[in-house]
Formats: sequence, C-alpha cells, structure tokens
Amino acid sequence: MFRSPPSRSCAPLLLAAVLLLAACQKEVEIPAPDPEPTPTADNARGDNMALGNPSGAIANVVAANNYLIVHPQFTAGYDNSRGQARWVSWHLSAAWKGSAERCDCFEPDPLLPASFYAVSTFAYSGTGFDRGHLCPSDDRDASDADNAATFLLTNIAPQAPDMNQDTWFQLEAFARDLVADGYEIYTMAGGYGNGGTNAQGVLTTHLAGGAIAVPARYWKVLVIIPDDSNDLERITTEGARVIAVDMPNSASATAQPWYAYRTTVDAVEQSTGLDLLNALPTAVQEALEEEEDAGVVW
Repeated sequence: MFRSPPSRSCAPLLLAAVLLLAACQKEVEIPAPDPEPTPTADNARGDNMALGNPSGAIANVVAANNYLIVHPQFTAGYDNSRGQARWVSWHLSAAWKGSAERCDCFEPDPLLPASFYAVSTFAYSGTGFDRGHLCPSDDRDASDADNAATFLLTNIAPQAPDMNQDTWFQLEAFARDLVADGYEIYTMAGGYGNGGTNAQGVLTTHLAGGAIAVPARYWKVLVIIPDDSNDLERITTEGARVIAVDMPNSASATAQPWYAYRTTVDAVEQSTGLDLLNALPTAVQEALEEEEDAGVVW
C-alpha cells in the first residue's frame, strides 16, 4: 500500500530515532568460515544408507510394515507383520573396527513404536533357530555401544544354525578380510519368503505364535571400493566390485561355500521386491546390478 512521506514536523523526530538506534547497535564481526575439517573416525564411518532406501521406508506408524529405523550403527526397513527387518543397511571400514567384546545383550529396539510387536530374545528359546545378525556383531566392535547396537532385535532374524555359523559367517569374515586389506564396504542384507529349517531339521514358517516369520532364504549385497573419501562418486562400473548372494535358510546351505550362492542384484530385487542401490546414477546402477560377480574370493 502506498503511504505519503512524513510531514516536515515529524521528520526531525524520525531522524533522531534512527540515529539513536544506530548508536545502540553493537558492531558484529562475521567469523571466517572454518577450514575444511580434518577426517575423523566419525566421517570415515560413512553413511549407512548412502546407497539408498530400498523400500522407501518412512519413520511413521502408518507404515508399520515399512518402518524406517535409523541407528548410528545401521539403518533398517522394518516389517512389523514379520517381526523383523525387510532389509538392513550398513557401512564397514577400518573406522568401525576395534577390540570391544561381543556383548550378547539381545534387547528390543527402543526406536520401535509402542504399537508395534516388540520381539524379545525369549521368542527364540527352544525354536532351534539362531538369533541371526544381519549387520554382524564383528562389524561393530570399535566400542561397547557400537557392538551392543547390533544386538537390538530389529537387526536379528531367525537363521538355521548351520547356515548362520558356517556359510553366512564365512561371507561375513570375507568382508572383514577385505577391510583389513584397505577396502570399505556398503552392505545390505535381509531375508524373504516363508519356511526355514531349524536345528532339528523341521521346516518352520513362524515363531512366537505367528509374530515372527522364518525366511526361506537370506540375501546380501556388498559394494566394495578402496577406502577413501567421496564414496558415491567413486562407485562406478569400473571402480566398484559388487557381490550379491542368495542362500537357503537351512543346513543344506553348508553343502557349498558362500561364493557358490553368488547371483545378480537384479535377481535379488526380483525375489524381494526391493530397489537396491537406488541412490546411484541410473546408468551405473543398471550396469552394476546385471552382472554376477566372478572375482577372487580367497
């Protein structure tokens, strides 16, 4: 709205007020920008979900079967109808490694909404299934707090003991050996389907009266790059190695070494309905997902 200028009689008063206000103001020195930060253990740990959100999970109770859980140590897309995560995503580098002891402190996840079914460790008692880690305990031993986070039950799913302690473990150990050799790894893992075989050889579809689904198979995708900075920029068709694995949740998994279960990321996506590596440029994503790894594994 247009306003007429102040009258001559008001002008001196207005000028005096402006001068008084200016006199009362303190001179503020604008600080110079900080120099580029020195790399620390925290920023060397990377972003656990740097490669994307495979299911579009959100942290809202309306998405009970696709609920986003973000811990400093891992990120998960949780499915309340199955009592476990559809996927867990984490970054592994030397910054995550240390000498903290395994805590064996299985606990419900405090980030789960109160309306969700809270899995307890006792739900596994006497079932013949291991409380299987998705993000491994040994991938998070830089501190006691890091290790304890892997025992939150949103990171746990029922695994056939032989598969968990042999074939699945050998794949986990292979990844840690790569880190010791100077690599870093972005990993996603989960289970799908219904019906795994327990220690007694019994095919089982659910635990805890139906609250916890027993997956028929477990999958894992590893994106491996030399340890450095600007990770996403360095994940290219020539600069990254991608290993996708899909194995049965039964003792039969031990009939072959883990690398015999290598497949493509595309095949895992078709089986799970997830969109993996979706934070990468489309052309890079498509190229990496269609190739089955045939690299050296020892």
